Amino acid sequence: MVDEPVGAVQPGVPIAARPVVRPIAAVDEPDGTPCPKCGASNRPGRKFCRRCAAPLNPGEQAEALPWWRTRWPFDRKVRAGSGRLLRGSVLALLIAGLLVAGFMLVPAGRYVVEDVRDKLGGTGEISPADVSASGSVPGHAAKLATDGVTNSYWGAPELGASLTAEFDKPFRLVGVTVHTGVSKEPEAFQRNGRPTKADLFITTEDKKVHEKSMTLTDKPGPQSIRMGISDVVSVRLVVREAAGQGAGRSIALGEIEYFKRT
Repeated sequence: MVDEPVGAVQPGVPIAARPVVRPIAAVDEPDGTPCPKCGASNRPGRKFCRRCAAPLNPGEQAEALPWWRTRWPFDRKVRAGSGRLLRGSVLALLIAGLLVAGFMLVPAGRYVVEDVRDKLGGTGEISPADVSASGSVPGHAAKLATDGVTNSYWGAPELGASLTAEFDKPFRLVGVTVHTGVSKEPEAFQRNGRPTKADLFITTEDKKVHEKSMTLTDKPGPQSIRMGISDVVSVRLVVREAAGQGAGRSIALGEIEYFKRT
């Protein structure tokens, strides 16, 4: 029998062996704290189980917070849900509220606020509802001091005479302007006496009286005094000193104007 020749044979494809899963015994930690959930031992000092992450001491009480941390808006619940932005906003609002309350309630603070408003706001002339005088020379009544022109005047018969203006509604008085003499023309200005010092008594709605002194230069033209008084209902001007007095020469007040904040 003749042997047949052996042909080429391809090598077989290797088949990888399947991995064998071998259980690994958990290494217990002797003298450890057993987990209340899965029973695994944990070394001393651990807070959570090494196997299931459960709290090892769920009954422990959290450390007490300072008293201010228990008040809104610093308590944990609000703080955790609101974040730093809300806390900052709340603090800013609280501070702003305290400042506003201080300005409104403290007289000095309120004065500062009103003074700023006077400087930033506008002004407007206000006419009195009634004008009266303690005395007048014939032909020169009190109303001529508020008629809007300076060539007519109130003639005060003597020092101490007063002119009172009363207003319909309380207002914020920010200034008073006075024109002295019988006319603004220089040649006629000195024909009569002219007030050089006067006191203003400003009465407010609550019956409180504010006193202001006004020194006047002996020359024609407007002279003003600035002030800031709220709720004014009347203004009384008393002539204290005058120039150019003499026999038959009254003290001439050409015009007086009152200005309010607008």
